[in-house]
Amino acid sequence: MKVAVVVFPGSNADWDALHTVRDVLGVEAHYVFHKESGLGDADAVVIPGGFSYGDYLRAGAIARFSPIAPAVERFALDGGPVLGICNGFQVLTELGLLPGALMRNAHLRFECRDVWLRVDARGPFTEQLDPGRVLRLPIAHAEGRYHCDPETLHDLESSEQIAFRYCDPLGAVTDEAGVNPNGSIANIAGIYNEARNVLGLMPHPERAAEAILGNDDGLSIFQCLQKHLEEVA
Repeated sequence: MKVAVVVFPGSNADWDALHTVRDVLGVEAHYVFHKESGLGDADAVVIPGGFSYGDYLRAGAIARFSPIAPAVERFALDGGPVLGICNGFQVLTELGLLPGALMRNAHLRFECRDVWLRVDARGPFTEQLDPGRVLRLPIAHAEGRYHCDPETLHDLESSEQIAFRYCDPLGAVTDEAGVNPNGSIANIAGIYNEARNVLGLMPHPERAAEAILGNDDGLSIFQCLQKHLEEVA
């Protein structure tokens, strides 16, 4: 069982992701750099947060054309589990592996704080999490406002692809101030692709994966991935 963590120029959560998978979960993990053309013998891929290529043009846009991008696309299209966190979510939308786009936060400010998420969909990264469960995770982004056209939103909702929604501490999805930190449509914080093997989310589970940090809610997402990989091995 091996997990590849893709590193772009400007990635800043690559160590957190590698540490969570390798040192906390105890799963073999390795870096794959943007100039490489293959993922090795990886069983899962994590695209971490940061500012790939400085977020020039728009977040994730240049990473779309990196040498490693075709390998990530092939892996995902072959059914391999791919997790994109924050900038990784943005990269996955630019690759076309997830629908929609991430835009500037509605208030045009960088947000860095804890938020509450409600689990709303099943998949490799949420299979052991009961729908309706509430997680507390940190965010750190300026372009985290998820947007899509009405038809895509209808498809996401009818196919139960919305993995996480911003909510209050009790799990209520509301428009109250502070609940939706960036103005995402339908309070969307993370989505699956139609095949359920690709997940993108803006909050950082790898930064809330150890009790010593004061919060290990994020570890559950990685534990779900670990169990999924064990079941398919």
